[in-house]
Amino acid sequence: MSTRKNGRRRDTGPVVPPEVQAELDAVYREIMSRAPEHDIHPTLDRVRDVCELLGDPQKAYRTIHITGTNGKTSTSRMLEGLVREHGLRTGRFTSPHMSSVTERIAIDGQPISAEGFVEVFRDVEPYIEMIDARSEAAGGPRLSFFEVLTVMAFAAFADAPIDVAIVEVGMGGLWDSTNVVDGEIAVVTPISLDHQKWLGYSIEEIAENKAGIIKDGATVVLAEQNPIAEEIILAEATRRGARVLREGADLEVAERFPAVGGQLMSLRTPAGLYTEIYLPLYGAHQAHNALLALAATEALVSGGRALDGDIVGAAFAAADSPGRLEVVRSSPTIVLDAAHNGAGAQVLVDAIEESFEFTRLIGVVGILEDKDAETILSLLEPILAEVVVTQSSSARSHDVDDLEEIAAEIFGEDRVHSAPRLDDAIDVAAGLAENEDTTGVGTGTGVLVTGSVVLVAEARMLLGLG
Repeated sequence: MSTRKNGRRRDTGPVVPPEVQAELDAVYREIMSRAPEHDIHPTLDRVRDVCELLGDPQKAYRTIHITGTNGKTSTSRMLEGLVREHGLRTGRFTSPHMSSVTERIAIDGQPISAEGFVEVFRDVEPYIEMIDARSEAAGGPRLSFFEVLTVMAFAAFADAPIDVAIVEVGMGGLWDSTNVVDGEIAVVTPISLDHQKWLGYSIEEIAENKAGIIKDGATVVLAEQNPIAEEIILAEATRRGARVLREGADLEVAERFPAVGGQLMSLRTPAGLYTEIYLPLYGAHQAHNALLALAATEALVSGGRALDGDIVGAAFAAADSPGRLEVVRSSPTIVLDAAHNGAGAQVLVDAIEESFEFTRLIGVVGILEDKDAETILSLLEPILAEVVVTQSSSARSHDVDDLEEIAAEIFGEDRVHSAPRLDDAIDVAAGLAENEDTTGVGTGTGVLVTGSVVLVAEARMLLGLG
């Protein structure tokens, strides 16, 4: 089913019968009753034990495993497109979701159906309950929300069946639930400070955790890194006897030019130079994500030999990444971006300055309480004329009054507004933008919604994209 909003066609997905939606909602409530994604018990034992009872479905297909701080989901989506364009069936496991939990488990580029999600949960539920009971008897917890979804994804992929799984870690790598896979290719996107409470308060600690996805004899596709992180990843690759394809040495974004709706790029790998590739995504960071996806696909599909340029071009031309510099409305232009840490905010600012020509941009910003709100707001300040602070429905959302105080110190009180409800915040921002509206999408005035993945997901729903 599709709709039109402000002249743009929007895919709203298949219509789910009420009885199926009710079943999906019931299953989701059951999974949500478990420990949330950020409540970490660092062990692989529970997922490994369930998978063993299921016959180790994660070993039924080849796997590309992706870690890093930012760019994982965009890289995963581009990788999936490239692999599918070469005739292979794919499974993609990413997090978090934007509109429906079914988005986290995709087969052949499409989210698993509501019926399929319910079915796979019912299939694995008895085995999960067995390990729950075993763990609780030993004084441990039940499987968490994310552990259950991980098991479900692996089972769904084996049932499809698929040829290649593209698996994004939930957090870290070493003890992440997904690390029961034997990834023949490990992709490491840029590592920066995030999730410090769980991964460590230094780049060194975080890199050591993320290096844990590298398996013996694997190929590591490594983004340009902080020197400390790079040293740690390279040391682990050496210890594991892994081959490394390193951006800046083996891989390069050779050229890149902004273009209407995205950018043109030329990408260099050890196999050759791919020129004049159109990518309908904004920002230098997306070109670098594309480079990682291309190198990983070469390693998987052709053993490192050059791929057909037309196939590569077709895959990238079809790329999308919801909630990442996504233009969702005009008059005024509304842009959504899920930047939720300092590194993400910086690439967002760079991309806005490069790809858009706003004369007046109003921010709608909501940040989770465990994030560095001061850094995010400070990075956004130069591109925002005014800011409306708000919050998402997450229990972890930063208190609006506190966020308003932080914003006032950075922007000055006269440039800061607050609205606890996101719909009100968008209305206030749109009004502030429309007061000085000019013409064109991406020119004149606009609204930028950012600061949290959950906030952007809810904005997409409010704007009719869910």
